[in-house]
Amino acid sequence: MSASGGLPADSGDSNVLIARVIAEPAVLSAHLDAAVHAIEAQGAKVLGADSLPGLDTVLQFMAQDADPVAVRGVIDRHFSSSDHLIVDHLPQVPGVFVSDMDSTMIGQECIDELGDFAGIKDQIAAITERAMQGELDFAEALGERVRLLGGLGEDAIQQCLDQRITDMPGARTLVATLKAHGCETVLVTGGFHQFADPVGERLGFERVVGNRLAVSHGKLTGGLIGDIVDSAVKEAVLRGAVEARGGAASLATGDGANDIPMLVAASYGLAYHAKPKARAAANGAIDRGDLTDVLRLLGIPEGEWA
Repeated sequence: MSASGGLPADSGDSNVLIARVIAEPAVLSAHLDAAVHAIEAQGAKVLGADSLPGLDTVLQFMAQDADPVAVRGVIDRHFSSSDHLIVDHLPQVPGVFVSDMDSTMIGQECIDELGDFAGIKDQIAAITERAMQGELDFAEALGERVRLLGGLGEDAIQQCLDQRITDMPGARTLVATLKAHGCETVLVTGGFHQFADPVGERLGFERVVGNRLAVSHGKLTGGLIGDIVDSAVKEAVLRGAVEARGGAASLATGDGANDIPMLVAASYGLAYHAKPKARAAANGAIDRGDLTDVLRLLGIPEGEWA
């Protein structure tokens, strides 16, 4: 097998798939040969399978004429659970990073936690789950949940932020490292500015896009101010940022159905501990580790983390 730092000299630069995998070292070692044979049994030629230089925990496959869906199937069968990225070129540090917030950059769904303050968390969380699975229209599901919160005191937002909302492991390191490498960072959420603005500031995002809960006389009205940030807006934010930076490579992270268009549009769409539909749509997934594994899959060694 060739070394993994680049493409072999005789491979040319077309029809070569790059698959990077992070899993338990013992699992990688025990199943490597079987995975190579499985990829080649599908008609592909494996040009290399080795650890990335400076990133011993990352295994990189290079395969010619390989089908990405089939390669993902091999990874899932032989290296579960794992984190992976499958692309048609050597990954690079992106110029644009756009991320979902709830259950991606933070460990909670803010609207569910507000529902708890209103005494209706189970009712709201059930709607949230169905929307994230792609079973409900996002805008309708959002409107229904926001209406259920009508009458809740505005002070519950700050209490929720202080008592319930926690950063995902690795979130600050991911954002800071990408910024240090010249990447623009945007937090885009179907949630609310009242949460996203402080979260975005804490994590270091340069821009925040989200919905805004309407408040009157110190209480939530049960409505929103302005247009709804949905999946189309998330995708548009990513595409606009990429265009503004001259077609730069892009990274997106998210976990639910509302993130699918953004994940698909990104050069590197990484579904983070995601719902099945989001995971299937993305070209990468973090199923095992925390958000610092995004940096490893991009090939950024720990010595270059911020």
